[in-house]
Formats: sequence, structure tokens, C-alpha cells
Amino acid sequence: MKSQYVLPFTIVIAGGLIAGAVFLAGKGSSTTPTPNGAPTVRPVDSSDHILGNPSAPIKIVEYADLECPFCKDFHITMHQIMDFYGANGQVAWVYRAFPLTQIHSKAPKEAEAAECAGAQGGNEAFFKFIDKIYEVTPGSNGLDLNQLPVIAGEVGLNVEQFNQCLNSGTYSKKVADSYQDAIAAGGQGTPYTLILINGELVEGGNLSGAQPYDSMRAIIDAVLGQLPGAPIQTP
Repeated sequence: MKSQYVLPFTIVIAGGLIAGAVFLAGKGSSTTPTPNGAPTVRPVDSSDHILGNPSAPIKIVEYADLECPFCKDFHITMHQIMDFYGANGQVAWVYRAFPLTQIHSKAPKEAEAAECAGAQGGNEAFFKFIDKIYEVTPGSNGLDLNQLPVIAGEVGLNVEQFNQCLNSGTYSKKVADSYQDAIAAGGQGTPYTLILINGELVEGGNLSGAQPYDSMRAIIDAVLGQLPGAPIQTP
């Protein structure tokens, strides 16, 4: 079904220029093979990790690789976005794993570790864990995986329970499935971001690369403007 929500043409063009430049120049994203067929977006559900209001009409779904340096930069941007828009409950951030094993062999295990953190401590622990990974890792497959239990302890998790979860491979399938979800949704690199309004992908709302804060603000404001009675934030 064609979306009834459309980003303004000028914003789509600006975003496309940003994304195109980063892909062609090799900056702003890490890349993976091009998917086949029309994009298919998996609905947000209880298996997802959400920062903000789970019932928010606007959801920003980010597919990310914990060893991607561009994801590390965009992670800061997304926290700024949530600091600005999260309080009124209109916008939520959904984080999904998109580990690019071809270039970051450690990323799948790190994604599993984040799932173990979430299983033990919920969404709060999940986001604290990935915050800490991005803080510690130099990126580009540079994290020592022996640091994962250390990080777990630093964010207040039971390390023994965490290790049991991680060593069991409990979440390996979930991470692998999330990778396939990203490909099906049109992901060609990380970070890959989808803007959903009331569960529906906004036309023009699939964004490649580490979008700048001002661009994300413009996109979100445009989408908010399509919600009846939704307040538009001002600086």
C-alpha cells in the first residue's frame, strides 16, 4: 500500500544528496550488498528495543552495526534527537542490529551481547550497554570481545548471568534475522534509518548514512506536521 505520508520534496532531495555523497565517497556509512525486490519493513513489536514512548506515533527505526564508526557518530545524533523530541512522547527510537560480518566480524557477537543485556535489564539496560560499547570501541572491528563482560558489569548487570546468555548463543538467530530484516527493508549499509508514522513507512523516509542532526530535525518536523494537532518543537 502506498504511504499517505510523504516527506517534502526538498527534504528528500537533501537527504538523498547526503546519502549519495557518503556512499560514493565511502564516508558516512559502512556498506553491505544491495538487496533485491521491493523494501519490506518489519512492524515494530515487543521484541524490539525502544527508547522513548513505545506508543509514539513517530518511530525512528535504526539498523546499526556496533563496530561501524558512522553508527557511532549517528548514535550521538540520535540521543540528541531523543533529548529534544522524546519528552512529549511523539517520537521513539527503535534500535535493530545490522552487523556487517563481511567487514566487522565482531559485530554479531556484540549485537548478541546487547540482546543479553536487554534480556536481563530491559530497554534501559540495552541502551546503556550499547552506549558503553560505542564509548569504548574505536570502531572498525577494534573492540576486544573480552571487554563485553566488563561492560556488562559497568552498566550494573549480573556478569555471570550475562556470560551464560552470551556463551549459549541464545540470541544469535535474532541477530541474524535482524540482518535479513534490514536487507529486506532496503538496507545497503549502516546506519540505515526508517521513519515510521503510525507504523507506516513515510514515503522518502528510508535514510542511508549518518544523517546530520539538522537534517534529522527537518525530517522529523516535516513528519510531525502531518499529525493532526501535533506540536512542532522550537529551539
